[in-house]
Amino acid sequence: MKSFALLSVSLLGIFSACQSPQNTPQQPNIVIINMDDLGYGDVSAYGATAIKTPNIDRLANGGIRFTQGHATSSTCTPSRFALLTGIYPWRNKDAKILPGTAPLLIDTAQATIASVLKSAGYATGVVGKWHLGLGDGYTDWNKPIVPGPNELGFDYSYIMAATQDRVPTVYIENGRVVGLDPADPIEVNYEQNFEGEPTALTHPELLKMKWHHGHNQSIVNGIPRIGYMKGGKSALWIDEEMADTFLQKAVDFVRNNRQKPFFLYYAMQQPHVPRTPHPRFAGTTGLGPRGDVIAEADWCVGEFLRSLEELGLLENTLIIFTSDNGPVVNDGYYDDAIEKLGDHKPWGPLRGGKYSLYEAGTRVPFITYWKGTIQPAVSEALVSQLDLLASLAELAGAQYERQDSQNMLDVFLGKSNRGRDNLVLEAMGRTAFKKGDWVLIPPYKGRAVNENVNIELGNAPEYQLFNVRDDIGQRHNRAKENPEVVKEMVNELFSILGKSDTEIPEFELE
Repeated sequence: MKSFALLSVSLLGIFSACQSPQNTPQQPNIVIINMDDLGYGDVSAYGATAIKTPNIDRLANGGIRFTQGHATSSTCTPSRFALLTGIYPWRNKDAKILPGTAPLLIDTAQATIASVLKSAGYATGVVGKWHLGLGDGYTDWNKPIVPGPNELGFDYSYIMAATQDRVPTVYIENGRVVGLDPADPIEVNYEQNFEGEPTALTHPELLKMKWHHGHNQSIVNGIPRIGYMKGGKSALWIDEEMADTFLQKAVDFVRNNRQKPFFLYYAMQQPHVPRTPHPRFAGTTGLGPRGDVIAEADWCVGEFLRSLEELGLLENTLIIFTSDNGPVVNDGYYDDAIEKLGDHKPWGPLRGGKYSLYEAGTRVPFITYWKGTIQPAVSEALVSQLDLLASLAELAGAQYERQDSQNMLDVFLGKSNRGRDNLVLEAMGRTAFKKGDWVLIPPYKGRAVNENVNIELGNAPEYQLFNVRDDIGQRHNRAKENPEVVKEMVNELFSILGKSDTEIPEFELE
C-alpha cells in the first residue's frame, strides 16, 4: 500500500489554511464525489449487508442521508450533463452515452457549477471520469485538446475522456495526454480498426478478461474495449492503479488550493466496468471484482476524508456524495459479478437499474455532509443532482441565469424537508415523471427487458402509475384505479417537455 506521504502537511500549512481570510463559513470548500453505477443498495448505510462501506457510512451517518435522492438519468453522460449544468438532459438531443471521440457536449458559454463558483472566487478542479466529450469532434490526441473542462470553468482537470471500457485509455491533464511520446502518436477510431492491430475477436489469447457483449475491439492491458486505438504506449493507464491515481490527484488539488475556497468534482470510476481492483482489494469482499471495487472506492473516500482532516479543512468543507445512475451487474464482461452476487441486491428494494425508467435507474445514494454544520438526519425530501448548481451558487453568493435547477440549499443543509414538487426522469431518450408519492411512466414500445444486462427497462404498452411510498418496488400498476392522477401527471409532464396534446399517448379508462 502506498504511504500517501502526500497527505501529510506541515503545521504551518494547517495554520495558513485555517487563517485564510477568504476561506470563511460563507464560502466553504465544496466537494462532489460522484460514483459510477453505484446502486441504492450498494452502501451499507442504505441497507446493504453483504458489503461494508464504513467511510461512505461515515458521511451518511454524520450528514443528511436522502432516501429520495435522484440523478436525472439512468445512464452516465446525460446524468453528468445535468449535474454540472443544472439543465435537464432531454433538452439537449446530443446528451446520450458518448463515444470517446465525441465533441464537447456542453457549450462553453453555458453556466456550469465550475464556472459559477469560479466567478465567486473559487479554485475549481475535476478529477476522474469525464464522459462529456472533448474537442470539436476531430480531436488530435497528440496536441492540446480544446475545448474541454478547462473551457467550462475548471482551473484544473485530470480526467479520462470517456469511460474505463472505452478508448482512448489515457489520462488527460489540462488538455494534454499525460506521458505521451511524440514518436508514438495516438490514433483513435470508433468505426474501423487500424491495420495489424489485435482485437478481442482476432486475438482472444491476449485477453486477461473475457468480454460478454459489446466489448470486443482494441485490447489494452489484456482487457478488450469499445473502440479502436493505436499508439500512445507510454501514456496508457494501468487499470488496477486508476483509483490510486485519481485519489492522489484529488488530494493534490486540495492541498495546492487550500489557501482559498475550492470546488472539486471528484468523479470516481467505480464500480463501472471493467472492474479492476488494485491487488490490495482483489478478493476482499467475496462478491467478485464488483464488490471489491466498491470496497476500494470506500477506502478512497476514507483516505480523502483523512487528507481533509490533516489539512484542517474538514469542518469547512461541504461534501456531496452520490452516483451518476443506478446499478448494473453484468455490463459487458465475464467478471463473476453475477456468480458471486449471492444475497447482495445492488438495487436494494427498488425495481430496475441502469438504463431503466424504474426507480433503481435514478434513485441513488445521495448524502450531504458538513462536519459541525449539518446535523445528522435522514430526509425523505425529493432532491436531484439537477439542483446542485442553483444550491451551490446560493451558498457561494454567486449569480447566474437559472434554468431547471432549483435552490435546495436549506434542504441539503438539513434546515428544511421541503424538496422538489416534481422531477422528470430520463432513460435512453424516454421520460418518466415523479410527483409526490407517484411515479408515472408513459407507454413505450420496445423490449421490456435488456437481456444482455437482465434489467427491466420500464417499457410497456400502457401507462404505468406507482405509489412508491406504499409500493417502493413498483410492483402494482395503479393507473386504471387512478385515471385522474394519470391525466394530471401526463398533462404536467408534457407541459414541462414542451409537447402538444396531440403527442400525448391515449389513456384508456377501461
